[in-house]
Parts: sequence; C-alpha cells; structure tokens
Amino acid sequence: MPVAAAPIISSVQKLVLYETRARYFLVGSNHAETKYRVLKIDRTEPKDLVIIDDRHVYTPQEVRELLGRLDLGNRTKMGQKGSSGFFRAVSAFGVVGFVRFLEGYYIVLITKRRKMADIGGHAIYKIEDTNMIYIPNDSVRITHPDEARYLRIFQNVDLSSNFYFSYSYDLSHSLQYNLTVLRMPLEMLKSETTQTRSESFDIFEDEGLITQGGSGVFGICGEPYMKYVWNGELLDIIKTTVHRDWLLYIIHGFCGQSKLLIYGRPVYVTLIARRSSKFAGTRFLKRGANCEGDVANEVETEQILCDASVMSFTAGSYSSYVQVRGSVPLYWSQDISTMMPKPPITLDQADPFAHVAALHFDQMLQRFGSPIIILNLVKEREKRKHERILSEELVAAVTYLNQFLPPEHTIIYIPWDMAKYTKSKLCNVLDRLNVIAENVVKKTGFFVNRPDSYCSILRPDEKWNDLGGCVIPTGRLQTGVLRTNCVDCLDRTNTAQFMVGKCALAYQLYSLGLIDKPNLQFDTDAVRLFEELYEDHGDTLSLQYGGSQLVHRVKTYRKIAPWTQHSKDIMQTLSRYYSNAFSDADRQDSINLFLGVFHPTEGKPHLWELPTDFYLHHKNTMRLLPTRRRDFMPKTVGIDPSPFTVRKPDETGKSVLGNKSNREEAVLQRKTAASAPPPPSEEAVSSSSDDDSGTDREEEGSVSQRSTPVKMTDTGDSAKVTENVVQPMKEVYGINLFDGISEEDLSIYSRFVQLGQSQHQQDKSSQQLCSRCPDGVIKLTPISAFSQDNIYEVQPPRVDRKSTEIFQAHIQASEGIMQPLGKEDSFVYREYIRNRYL
Repeated sequence: MPVAAAPIISSVQKLVLYETRARYFLVGSNHAETKYRVLKIDRTEPKDLVIIDDRHVYTPQEVRELLGRLDLGNRTKMGQKGSSGFFRAVSAFGVVGFVRFLEGYYIVLITKRRKMADIGGHAIYKIEDTNMIYIPNDSVRITHPDEARYLRIFQNVDLSSNFYFSYSYDLSHSLQYNLTVLRMPLEMLKSETTQTRSESFDIFEDEGLITQGGSGVFGICGEPYMKYVWNGELLDIIKTTVHRDWLLYIIHGFCGQSKLLIYGRPVYVTLIARRSSKFAGTRFLKRGANCEGDVANEVETEQILCDASVMSFTAGSYSSYVQVRGSVPLYWSQDISTMMPKPPITLDQADPFAHVAALHFDQMLQRFGSPIIILNLVKEREKRKHERILSEELVAAVTYLNQFLPPEHTIIYIPWDMAKYTKSKLCNVLDRLNVIAENVVKKTGFFVNRPDSYCSILRPDEKWNDLGGCVIPTGRLQTGVLRTNCVDCLDRTNTAQFMVGKCALAYQLYSLGLIDKPNLQFDTDAVRLFEELYEDHGDTLSLQYGGSQLVHRVKTYRKIAPWTQHSKDIMQTLSRYYSNAFSDADRQDSINLFLGVFHPTEGKPHLWELPTDFYLHHKNTMRLLPTRRRDFMPKTVGIDPSPFTVRKPDETGKSVLGNKSNREEAVLQRKTAASAPPPPSEEAVSSSSDDDSGTDREEEGSVSQRSTPVKMTDTGDSAKVTENVVQPMKEVYGINLFDGISEEDLSIYSRFVQLGQSQHQQDKSSQQLCSRCPDGVIKLTPISAFSQDNIYEVQPPRVDRKSTEIFQAHIQASEGIMQPLGKEDSFVYREYIRNRYL
C-alpha cells in the first residue's frame, strides 16, 4: 500500500461556503489561516456534480481579492452595496462527502466538532453537528416525489453520534501500522516530502513544527483502510478530482481517553473502536457473514498507552494492543417475525468447505498475521440446541481450515461456556478469563516503540521472557490477534475483552517502566479508570448494534453489582427488545443508503419496496441461490436426506413438508426478516432456553436445526408419525403419468417421427447416413443429432446451396482469397456511392 509522509497537519481544517446563483465557492484554510485552497461547485447542472479544483495555494490577500471580485461581479446594480448575489452560506470544519438520490447532489459539511483525544500531538475529533446543503439552483431543480423520503432515511444516520476524524492521524489503521511507516530514515522522509511538494504544493510548509531533535513532526497521509471508513462512498466521486487535503475520512465506533498520574508522570490511556462498514447493520438483521467474508458487528478495538511527558511520535514512548470482536463467520440468521426475545438460530446455507470462514480468516491473517486466536463464549450445553449450533459449525470450519495451514500458523480455537460458569457458585468467571488473557497476550505480544526498559533487567519477571510477538531493535510488534465472539458480541464479549485488555495494560505499563511487575489488581484507581473506559466502549457499541446499553457488565460477572443494577438490566433488556422489534428495520435502511449499499435509481424498486436486503450485501448471489439441499431432491424422501440410505417401502411416502398452509405461513414469516436469505419452505424448529445446566443429558425430542421437523406424538414408550400425507404426483413432478396422452402430445410425437424419416444427402466426412441397394432405392436409417442415449431421434437441418456458397466465401476471404464482384454487388456499390457523395 503506497504511503507518503507529510507535515503534521495535512488537511484543510477551516472552511467557508460562499453562494451565488451559478456556483458554490468552498474556501478552505489551515488552522492558522495562512494558506488557502478554493473549490468551485457548479449549480447549473440538475443531476451531475461538477467540481473544479484549480490546485492553487492562495495567500490571505489573494483570497480577499478573489472574494471581492466575486462580490462585485454578482451585484444586481453596479456600485450599489447590499444587493449582491454573493453571500456567505455556512462555516464548517470538514467535508463528509457528496450524495445524490433521485434529484441533484447534496454536500454534507461538519459544522461542529469536539476534541476527544490527543495521540502524539494529533487531535482526534468527534462530529457534533452537520449540515446537508442541496447544490443545484432552484431554477434548474427537477423535483421527484420520493426525494424527501430518501432524504429522511439518509439523515436517520445520526452523524453526531460516535463518528470521529483526525486531520493528521490515520484512524483507520492501528498505531503499530502508523508508526512503522515513520521508521524510515529522516533523510528519506525529507526527500519524499520534497518530491511531494513538487507535484502538489503543500500549503502548510510555513507551519513546520519543530521537535527537540530539530526535525519536522510528521503525520501520515496514506491510503486508509477502507473497511473501517464510513464515508468512503460519499467521497468516491471527488477522490480523483480534488487535492487530497480536502479528503477527510471518518470512522464510526468509539473513542475515549483517560489520564493517569503515576508518581508525577502523566500517562494517557486511549481506547479506539473501529466498526466495520462492510456487512454493517443492526442486531437481528445482520448476523453471520456475507459471501465475501465480512461479518456482522465486526469491531477492531485498540488500546493506546503513551507517556504524555513527551508528546511526539519520534521522541515519545507509545504502546498499543489490538483485539477484534465479530459475529460467528457462518451463514446463519434469526427470524424476528416470531416476536420472541431469542428467536431460533437457523443455518441458512451448507458450507462444507468453510468457504466464507476461509475468506474471513484470510482477511485477518493479511492484516494481523498469525496466530489468529478465537475465543468462543457461546453456550456449549443446552437442553435444546440454540447457541450450540454455532459452536459445532465453527469447530468444524476451523478444523477443516487448519489442514491447509502450517502447524506454526494454525488458527487457535478456545471454547469457553461463559454463561455456564457464571451460574456456577464454585467458579470465578474473571479468574478463568484472566488465565485465558495471560495465554493470549503471551502468544500475540503487543506493540511498543521503545526497546525494553531497564525495569525488565532490574526487576526481571518470569512472564516477560515468555512473551510472544516480534522483538525488533526499536521495540516490539504485535503479531496475530484475539478474536472474541458470543452470539451478539455485546455483553459477554465486552467483559472478556476488558480482561484481556487489563492483562495487556499491565504489560504495557511494565514495558514503559511505570510499574515493577506486569500485574494489575482490581479495585485500584488504574483498573477502575480502565474499567469505566471499557464500559463506555461497550455501552456505545451495544447501542449502535443492539439498540440498548450493556445488560451484563464487569460488576455483574464479579457478582458485586448492587441490587438496583438488576432493575436497570431488566429495563435495558426491554429497551433492546423494543429496538430490535420496531426500529431496527428503519435503521438498517438508513445504513444501507448511507454506506452506498443501495443506490436509488429511476425506474427500479425503491429501498422501502425491497422484501429483503440479502442481495445487496451478498454480491455473488448466483452461488448462493441453492440454499437448501432439498431443492435438488424429490419432496417425498424420509427424514434422512442421504440418497444412499436404505429405505423401507413404507417410508418413501412420508411427507416432511406438512400441509400447504404451513408452508405458506413459513414463507410469510420469512419475508418479514429484512436481511434473511430467500424464504425456505421448511420450518425451523428451535426453542431458546435460558437454562444452562451443566449436564450433558438432552431431551429425547429435541430436533436439530439442520433436520426437517416431523410432528411426533408420544403414545406410551414409542413415538409415531402423525402426518403421513402422500403428495400427489401432479404436485411433485408437475404432471400426472396416470392420465391419458393428449392429442397435442401425440401430434408433437408424430412430427418428430416424420422428421427422422425425411430424405437427406450423404455427407462423406461424417457418419454414414444411408445405404443404396442395387436397384437404386434409398434405405433410410433413422439417426440422431443428440447423444446415443437420447429418446428423440431427429435429422440435422438441411442447408441450401446459396448459404453454403456464402459460408465458403467467408472462409476463403479469411485466408486472403477474395471472390470477384458480381453484377448485383457492383450495382449496389454504385448506388451507395451515388447516394453518399453525389
């Protein structure tokens, strides 16, 4: 990925939008307002976006002169003040992007911002307010009745809620990635910056901030990681036409920073969560993965520790640790039409070769390296299969994929039934999580930009020598990542990530020489502050995906939560249920429109008219069409769908689909789920159970999600099938073979017979078609143009002589042998010349 280094503030920070009847003028400057750039946006085009960037760097005096000329040229009467058609429209701090629905384009501007964190002198801002302005002039506007509805759907994505940006720091990448770029020698950085200025003059050269070493402080101006960029589609139309200083990429998720004072040394603890913009959506409407390996609710969480006494990337001390959460990478969903708090989990498509899981883990290996560690917190033992369905499929997928990985790079799978241990009075959940966290951090290591401090030599610790990762002369690198998931990736996942982060924080503080042992105890100020940071992080992500704050927190699993917390948990559960049932569909439509997953097009169905958004998120839909094995089989097979199962004669007529009304009801219910795949014809029978007993015993009547349900009735010690309806042949095959042959079918059959007995000429280069008797009579032998085992015998079509001559002439022309023109050809050519030129 090409990455260039540039001075610290490499983006336009202050903007003013000026308006005339024909154009918008967007004037942008640096923070000190010493250098300016200007964008000219045409307003006379009703649907197209015309933007002109002259790429000239203006001084304050040149900008004042330019604005004065524009004001003078747009006055209604020369020499008259106060009647100018040129005026200031709005002030802003950045451009979110441009969007069009069914009319013209809109421009989205950041009008309010708030500083949330500081990393090495690079400020991270949160969007507080935005302004959406329609570009075309009213005189050329072509109105559309559905434009206002699309505008409301788009604005339903609240940009003032947890969207973040930075003018000089790449928020889409980790600190390890960003600082690795700056490991190049300083002379190389200077030469690259000089080359960059020759092509696109840097408007901030006079603002070179000087560090202690006398060198400029550099920011990162490379290509962002688009998976975590949320306005990439909005900026795509101007990406190649404007200077890169105008492009401001925003992320969605969480950003928080806390300050510690450790014996007089200020330390900043920053937590950044990046939500994936791929396969994004709400809780029940986005589950599992799409066909490209992107999973629902995928969030990359990074904790950054820095010694604030020296705020510089080149001279300061920085450390970071990254972990990931995300839905189970399988094709699965939950049908919300049942109005149940925990709808049954359904595996939508068989994936025997773990294709979607392979794509997902391939992305992770490319970004983080190995080892990839999976911490699966879903329930392992249930009276009826619910969450365990996902565990069984994930284990099978990981086992299959590990066959193709070298032993030292295999995917590590850690299953742990967190809900079961929570209910046990003999087990401490957080102690067990702490053991897992120690093993994980030892395998992956963490990032620090300084060599090991003398603390590890003066006060050596046995755990330090076993630490994994990659040790380099300038510090340490994290290799691999922990991927944590439960069903929703909210409550259990956040607590597990907190425990892993707490363990990593101890190693980070130890590596910077701030503590003498890589251990942190609960109920200390440092851990209490870190816990509050992680709870804010969990509440924010839970609101974005589930519609409510966390239900179970760290205090819940420590069993020290006050009694009032239980009533709050009940309210959060009800709030989450209400959001999932009534408001998530509208939120999903807004996300699809904002991210460009759906583009409004005239003459095509509108967003609110689509029965499902399944095909919007699964691009390769042709491969996903056969979602059920029974689509390729007769409808009258028994319970076991294998074609090699020995069946008794009385088993072939057992119906597995039930009556027609049940099938129609299942289809109707499936259509209410916005993101589920095409409706299956079989009902999924699965009941959710909150009972997590530790026994392996399961109910005898429990039905697997992968099997087709059959009604059972208990009569004594045996169970028999109550539904033995034999489907008629007409319903299964489309015809009834017992009916008589119609006259139309007889006429078609006679036509085939006559065609097979028609006369034809002998072709020497092909199969012998006929043989002559001595008396000259031709004996016809019926032949077939199809294969030998075909039931139809037909004669290949005859070709007349003229067509054969034309074909041979084409063949000869391709070999350079041209035929002389005939009289008719010469006449046609003369007529063409006369009509064309005379």
